[in-house]
Amino acid sequence: MTGAGRATLVAVTDRCQGCGACLLTCPEHAIRPHGRPLLVLPALCTGCGECIEVCPVDAIEEAP
Repeated sequence: MTGAGRATLVAVTDRCQGCGACLLTCPEHAIRPHGRPLLVLPALCTGCGECIEVCPVDAIEEAP
């Protein structure tokens, strides 16, 4: 668990190339540019999976 007692629902792996496709797709604006890999804010992530679908290098995965 991270943040305010909430688990991160997705994780950005080291395969991230920083293209920003997920930033534009996330309806909750839970992904932020913070170098590479990009940063997921657990308090905002709802686990919709849209970022997983749009990532061209499969760098976003469901968190364990």
